[in-house]
Amino acid sequence: MERRWVGPDGYEIVPATRDGRQVLQVWRGGRPVADCHSVEEVARHVDLADLCEVIPFPARDDDRRAALP
Repeated sequence: MERRWVGPDGYEIVPATRDGRQVLQVWRGGRPVADCHSVEEVARHVDLADLCEVIPFPARDDDRRAALP
């Protein structure tokens, strides 16, 4: 399950791997802004207190069948 965080003004933070090293990619409005090697670097682009983790809920087959007429 992929983790990501979103913030105001279209910011999105997504973990990734670059050259065998983990980075946090900063995106804004669907465009890449920076590959950050630390949380401190991410904080240069967006206020960390404004970020919210996106938690996807797993789909349940029972719910999909019950919703159909």
